[in-house]
Amino acid sequence: MDQATHNKIVSFIWGIADDVLRDLFKRGKYPDVILPMCVLRRLDAVLEPTKKAVIDTKEMLDKASITEQRAALCKAAGQSFYNTSKFTLRDLKSRASQQQLKADFEAYLDGFSQNVQDILENFKFRNQIPTLSKADALGTLINKLLDPEINLGPKPLLNSDGSVKQPGMDNHSMGTVFEELVRKFNEENNEEAGEHWTPRDAVKLMAKLIFLPIADSIKPGSYLLYDAACGTGGMLTLAEETLKTLAGKSGKEVVTHLYGQEINPETYAICKADMIIKGEGENADHIVGGAEWSTLAHDAFPAEEFDFMLSNPPYGKSWKKDLETMGGKDGMRDPRFKVMHDNEEMSLVTRSSDGQLLFLANMVSKMNHKTPLGSRIAEVHNGSSLFTGDAGQGESNIRRWIIENDWLEAIVALPLNLFYNTGIATYIWVLSSRKPASRKGKVQLIDASQWFKPLRKNLGKKNCELSEDDINRICKTYLSFKESEQSKIFPNKAFGYWKVTVERPLRLHSQLTVKAIESLRFASGDEELRSEFYDRLGEALFENFSSARTELEKLVSEWGADDEGDDTDEDESSKKGLSEKKKKKLLDPKTWERDGRLVEAATALRKELGDKLYEDHNIFRVLADKVLDKMKVKLSASDRKLLLRTVSWRVETAAPVIAKIHKPGKTKADPFHGLYEATVDGKKCVMKFETDTDLRDTEQVPLLEEGGIEAFIRREVLPYTPDAWIDESATKIGYEISFTRHFYKPQPLRTLDEIRADIVEVEKEAEGLLGEIVKGGAK
Repeated sequence: MDQATHNKIVSFIWGIADDVLRDLFKRGKYPDVILPMCVLRRLDAVLEPTKKAVIDTKEMLDKASITEQRAALCKAAGQSFYNTSKFTLRDLKSRASQQQLKADFEAYLDGFSQNVQDILENFKFRNQIPTLSKADALGTLINKLLDPEINLGPKPLLNSDGSVKQPGMDNHSMGTVFEELVRKFNEENNEEAGEHWTPRDAVKLMAKLIFLPIADSIKPGSYLLYDAACGTGGMLTLAEETLKTLAGKSGKEVVTHLYGQEINPETYAICKADMIIKGEGENADHIVGGAEWSTLAHDAFPAEEFDFMLSNPPYGKSWKKDLETMGGKDGMRDPRFKVMHDNEEMSLVTRSSDGQLLFLANMVSKMNHKTPLGSRIAEVHNGSSLFTGDAGQGESNIRRWIIENDWLEAIVALPLNLFYNTGIATYIWVLSSRKPASRKGKVQLIDASQWFKPLRKNLGKKNCELSEDDINRICKTYLSFKESEQSKIFPNKAFGYWKVTVERPLRLHSQLTVKAIESLRFASGDEELRSEFYDRLGEALFENFSSARTELEKLVSEWGADDEGDDTDEDESSKKGLSEKKKKKLLDPKTWERDGRLVEAATALRKELGDKLYEDHNIFRVLADKVLDKMKVKLSASDRKLLLRTVSWRVETAAPVIAKIHKPGKTKADPFHGLYEATVDGKKCVMKFETDTDLRDTEQVPLLEEGGIEAFIRREVLPYTPDAWIDESATKIGYEISFTRHFYKPQPLRTLDEIRADIVEVEKEAEGLLGEIVKGGAK
């Protein structure tokens, strides 16, 4: 089909929308009618020659009581779909009433095979029929699509003399028309386009980035392509076209199998319809979707491995519902997101507010590591995928998993405002399970943010595009794999770091003051609530709880009930919404009894030790332990520690609090890791101090740091906090990619002469304005 015929058909169908649907539907709803009707007209025309054979086969199968009829009916139709109704669209042209037309049209739809029913269901096309019928538009729509001015069938339309009036359309030509309609509708409704439509220029670049590096190595055979968020399928079909073109240039014939998953029903329907229209029935069966088919929660292809994968997953979209379906963070067992790495299980589960990196993890889990070409991936992400997530968290772990396995080849920064509904920075991640030798252990960053062609008219937020020259320039930069102003090459470890926890000793002064002891009365928490209940019910709460229980239950149940809404937000938060857990704790006699014991013990200690100030908590603790043991006060170790800490406070100059003293010769001193040599009772030993959580800090140490963690800490930390040490057990490895930092160009500071000249100029302007004001006042 030549371009003129293609344009004519697209324009004709585009015009039908305005002619028939205006005032019936909002413009954004036009594709919900036009696209499924185009699909129906094409399928109807393709099935027309075998209509009688399908009906005869259906009758035969029914008479034989054969329930599994699909294969036989598809064979009779000569297609991967069929229609067993007695109608064709041409039969419906002559209906006298809209009521009859509606009934026959619905019967016609019911006759389609299940794969077509799936498309219609996800288009929600049957929901549009009552509106079309009521407005007498259904018949008009059918007649328009049967107009002899256009031909959506595979056979040519002939004039009365036998000459060709309209050429027939092969599957590829019809697919091209359908894709063009989808594109036009998406660009027309650009507010929604970005959700499921990646601009064609970006897709072209992605396809070239995964195919060009291995173009010479492509062998004849079959290849599997996959898109985990396939939308309308444009990325898959363009990738397929690119692969076949490259293979054809070297005389190689390849067979492609397309796989995709899409949660949005309408876009899934478009994708599947496009496949069927193109005669790719097998590929259509590999497109899975609908509201119940979330890629994250319900993987449609858990056992498959793919050769080439492309995707543009949703950015910043919550996947909390999927997470709950999968058992939550703790219950997650999906092997795509719980992987073995470095001989230990690693969680790739990200924050529930943004699951885009999980789509990348999903694709990586489907890489083929056995074939000579391996697998290649191109996926679009926003900037947050480069750096969000702390060391040990899901996002960072995904980056670590990918980079330490040496799968990441490159990241390409795209121009701003390249997509329809977002102006944010976007990046293409390029991965391979078979890196060439020259790229092993390295990652290339390409800044292509300034390589674009402005659009004459904005399409939503899209105000630029990648021209063929821009795409070729990016690919050339990628393939050359050389350092330049727009291309930086780094060793894998350049993006990694150790997150090191730096501890400092707890230093306390201690004193048994009345105020400190009294605060133990509410040591079980909820101090404000317990204080108020204590004011009302007194010592009975501690000494004879059973006598106060009934009144306490009443107070707890009525707490906030008399609030008339005049309180401040702060008051409301404290008086309203007592959780069942909190109520249960407040009514637990053990909590009150325990707090009472703490007050009694502290009071007894004060009688023995007085209110002397102890500037070394270690001395105070030894004395207190002796007194409590002598008095046979029964307190658990944690309660005893709580008591002593409650009557103590932090002082920077106090002696460090000792946590443990190791027996001589059992443990080696290692101040860098918090083990200090000391002398106790004339004997040398090694001691460990309590950590002060308020002074706890973390340092980010590059994996490429010369001398590692120790050299960094000795240089950057110990000169300023000589009593610090690191907790090696808390050290975690993280990865982040500071893309903008690597391409940052500092702006030179202005000279003093330039600044001075600007000041003088501003002063002259100010004097001139003042003069005009004065002259105006004089008049």
